[in-house]
Amino acid sequence: MEKKQVLEALQKLTKDAKERKFAQSVDLIVNLKNIDMKKADQQVDFYALLHHTVGKKLSVCALIGGELASEAKNTCDESIGEREFDTYAKDKKASKKLAAKHQWFIAQADIMPKVAQAFGRVLGSRGKMPNPKAGCIVPPKTSLKPLYDKLQKTVRIKTKNQPVLHMKVGTIGQKEDEIADNIMTVYDQIIHHLPQEENNIRSVFLKLTMSKPVKL
Repeated sequence: MEKKQVLEALQKLTKDAKERKFAQSVDLIVNLKNIDMKKADQQVDFYALLHHTVGKKLSVCALIGGELASEAKNTCDESIGEREFDTYAKDKKASKKLAAKHQWFIAQADIMPKVAQAFGRVLGSRGKMPNPKAGCIVPPKTSLKPLYDKLQKTVRIKTKNQPVLHMKVGTIGQKEDEIADNIMTVYDQIIHHLPQEENNIRSVFLKLTMSKPVKL
């Protein structure tokens, strides 16, 4: 895949896009082949670090104890102290609303069992439980700003029931060069997480939230 090819596909998408009342996301779709979804070692699930954001601020919520209360309040978009956990555990509606509100959740390591008990069912089903692979389980005393900034440029790449990867790589209105760089970065990391690398790629498409896909 060459950057020129990616830029041409992006330009075609934006040229043909109908005007919407919201900023459409730019999505990358990678169809895989010769992948046995029943084998755990052939399933794809990792976090890709991009060079740029995806064009929209990603909201981060901290689930913390007293040690991180001040740090989380000053850094994250919302923080939930462990004294509030029971309220969310009993109120599923409130938990669902919280899950929908934030893209990322981080948790204080020493109270992770309480986090799992209170939020596991709701966050787990949405793939939003704090994950150590993304650095989202943190010590009781740490600076959260570096993690917050990193999460703004982090994308989870995961196969579900089908050998297809679908992820947001940018937003209409963002610099095309940044989106193209994100696409190239993600694609390169995907290849290196496949058993046969590019031989496991069937096809690659770009699309907007509400557009037909364009093949790369």
